[in-house]
Amino acid sequence: MSDSLFSDISTRTAKVALDGLSLRQQAISRNLANIDTPGFKAETVDFKATLERMVDKGNLMPLTLTDEDHLTTAAAKTGFSLSLRPGGSLRADENNVDIDVEMTDMSETGIQYQAVEQAISKKLLLLKTLAR
Repeated sequence: MSDSLFSDISTRTAKVALDGLSLRQQAISRNLANIDTPGFKAETVDFKATLERMVDKGNLMPLTLTDEDHLTTAAAKTGFSLSLRPGGSLRADENNVDIDVEMTDMSETGIQYQAVEQAISKKLLLLKTLAR
């Protein structure tokens, strides 16, 4: 019974959302770390569209590994993918990282992460209250 309490659609969706937001934050951090690297192209994670597609298809469970020797990345585990950020302007050194865009995305991602985290906390608090 406890498995059904923690494996419902909202909990699985929240876990996938947190994984995707974490991957997005990692991409932003890499972009900021490479802001002065000549030729570096900014990466992004299309979080919203990927999560919507996964929810619509009911594909919220990641693939399982059949062999311990299989190598995976964080993106492969979550179903989210990294892509080059579209648009933007290239500087003379062929780098397209824009500090303003990255800082805005970082703030937005942090707020979204906190919102999902608070929703899960409230759900667990409700379950705790019901269990009493």
